[in-house]
Amino acid sequence: MAERDEGRRQVFRGRIVDVGIEAVTLPNGRRVELEIIEHPGGAAAVALDADRRVCLLRQYRHAAGGWLWELPAGKIDPGETPFTTARRELAEEAGVSAEEWSDLGLIHSSPGVFTEVVHLYAARRLRRSDHAHDADELIEIHWITLDEALEWCRTGRITDAKTLTGLFLAAAQGA
Repeated sequence: MAERDEGRRQVFRGRIVDVGIEAVTLPNGRRVELEIIEHPGGAAAVALDADRRVCLLRQYRHAAGGWLWELPAGKIDPGETPFTTARRELAEEAGVSAEEWSDLGLIHSSPGVFTEVVHLYAARRLRRSDHAHDADELIEIHWITLDEALEWCRTGRITDAKTLTGLFLAAAQGA
């Protein structure tokens, strides 16, 4: 692992990310300056109902150039654990809660520049709950079979990394 030598020079701080230049010495001894974007991390839920249908959101993402298929997910808020975030986001975005949860692991979203880690969970034994999307979210809630969702992954209809990984991990663990 690289060691920080001269610290961090902040370039920009926003509501979610902190962009900086970090002077580090790599494990091979080479000194470099790296552009690093600090992010609090996130959590996503693969919600599976009794009919083996999974909740997918069709969500507008300006940075991606349009609509994407995604799992219910969101940013970890201060003081929250990743699991708390996954529960909150499932309720807010999909309008369901779960009685049974399992940890599917985590992913590094873009480790060359982002510190973001996304924690993935499977949610089962679902029940409807109240939900209210954030004002800046355009979301459609869809329920499709896990097999169909996996086919969407294979054909490129689903391109979001956390969603691809979460669906494949849930299937591999016998969801």
